[in-house]
Amino acid sequence: MLGLAGVFVLLQAHFIAILQIIIYAGAIMVLFMFVIMLLNLKGKGEDEKWRSRDKNLLLTVLSGLLATGVLYKIIDIINAGDFNSPALPPETFGTVREVGTILFTEFVLPFEVASILLLVAMIGAVVLAKSKVD
Repeated sequence: MLGLAGVFVLLQAHFIAILQIIIYAGAIMVLFMFVIMLLNLKGKGEDEKWRSRDKNLLLTVLSGLLATGVLYKIIDIINAGDFNSPALPPETFGTVREVGTILFTEFVLPFEVASILLLVAMIGAVVLAKSKVD
């Protein structure tokens, strides 16, 4: 999804790129929250084997080397390429006005269906959470 946001930036559709990142980050955050809530971690019987400083140091060094290698390869690919300028999109492509116009004219039914679906899911989540508390 972040790659798709990068494509929108290259197409000069900065608004759509920012929306893509915000929605993606929100979805991942909600996913993490659900996983943490459903795992019901209590901290009983934690393994001490991964608490050792030596193993944490080894993982840190290996992760750093991997990240450095990936960044080096990306920079190498970017510097080696001969990029041609792409065809320019229309001036109004990706602007807030254009997105709003299309969203509320051509795609008003899918927009409303998605909003009702989200509302029903939110009400269902509240009902399920409230029944567990009671």
